[in-house]
Amino acid sequence: MSRLVERVVHGLRVVIDRDQCVGFGDCVKEAPEGFKLDEDSIAAFVEPEADEDSIAAFVEPEAVERERLLRACDACPVDAITVWDETGRQIVPSRVGI
Repeated sequence: MSRLVERVVHGLRVVIDRDQCVGFGDCVKEAPEGFKLDEDSIAAFVEPEADEDSIAAFVEPEAVERERLLRACDACPVDAITVWDETGRQIVPSRVGI
């Protein structure tokens, strides 16, 4: 069973496959206000400081510019982060030749 974590930011659906992530941290380097590595060195969305019942979310989703967010997602060397645009078309990782 795959552990998928999903958020919508700038109209983009961003999904982290936590089973596929190996913790290189390239997404964190590109957009530290959007991504972090958790205690298991697996990519996660940055969560707001709140009580235990809060739902994980970007602290300030608009703080990560759309193009930089896409670069951060595309930086994953194992394609553990997938992004779909507003029309439902997958844009990260790019599906060259499909």
